[in-house]
Amino acid sequence: MRTEYSLRVRNYECDIYGHVNNANYLNYLETARYEYLRDIDFDFAAATKAGYGVFVARVEIDYKTPAMMDDVISVSTWPVKKGAVSGTLAQEIRRGETLIAKAVVTWAFVDAKTGSPTKIPAEWDLPGLRP
Repeated sequence: MRTEYSLRVRNYECDIYGHVNNANYLNYLETARYEYLRDIDFDFAAATKAGYGVFVARVEIDYKTPAMMDDVISVSTWPVKKGAVSGTLAQEIRRGETLIAKAVVTWAFVDAKTGSPTKIPAEWDLPGLRP
């Protein structure tokens, strides 16, 4: 499964050079991952209430070209790896056909009380998490 999330770059996300500050890409990627979980019917609120979390363990970003104020960009998200307690999502940020950045995000399912990785319970081990 692959999902798309679109947004317009806001002026306060840009730096002195007039392009999106590199730290803001993390926000774009996180929002798109959250929307991805919603799209695959992952009940994030129920998992949190049950004492679990989905924590980011690693983010790798390759910046290709800058996004500018008022650009309409889209973030694609899809799974590339899935294990018993963790997985990897790939993400791309584009302006039309132009690749702006690509990322690989490793996540882990954790016991929220201890922060320790834990096997994903069946009710949250959804097909959309698998490539």
